[in-house]
Amino acid sequence: MQKRLILLIGVCLLFVPGLLFGAGKEVKSTQKKFKTPVVTLNRVEVANYWGYWFYGSKVEVTRGKAGNNGSPLGLNFIFDIKNPNPYPVALESLNFTVAFEDFDLNTVGSQEVMWIPAGKTNELRVSAMFGLWEAFMSAGVTGGFRLQEKGIAVHDQLEKWWTNIPDFSFPVQVKEGSAVFKADNVTGVAAFSATYPK
Repeated sequence: MQKRLILLIGVCLLFVPGLLFGAGKEVKSTQKKFKTPVVTLNRVEVANYWGYWFYGSKVEVTRGKAGNNGSPLGLNFIFDIKNPNPYPVALESLNFTVAFEDFDLNTVGSQEVMWIPAGKTNELRVSAMFGLWEAFMSAGVTGGFRLQEKGIAVHDQLEKWWTNIPDFSFPVQVKEGSAVFKADNVTGVAAFSATYPK
């Protein structure tokens, strides 16, 4: 009986001060105190690659027509998201435009909510699929005049990108990036851009 009483007193001495002085002191965010997390492009990976050339009914390799074979290209964009706050922050959405050699191809993003612990860095992988027809429309319509000035046909430019992407021999850009963060009732938006390889 005496041992039980000593044990009970010891437990009380350990936990009661913690309950009185530590519990309930949850750190709250305010607009003034909130530090917007930092978004950094870590790397780009080729996730899926079917190449630019396709075999038809003939033995020799033939180039597919736009919108016919597609030549899908899947890329993964891996971001480091650092939370400088002393409390968890939620990433609510992240969007950015992808460009090859400064030619915008598509706008992609993630709408999944991710919690970043206080003072920690999370990794976010955003997958994007590119097709030749969409790339032809983007590069040909919006960048057609620039290619014409350089004397480059749109299909030749696309072939260069699709055949050289595994080596990253040209710059892949993340442009006009924005990430929305929330903590309590405070919202912050981080702008980011990057080029890979650096």
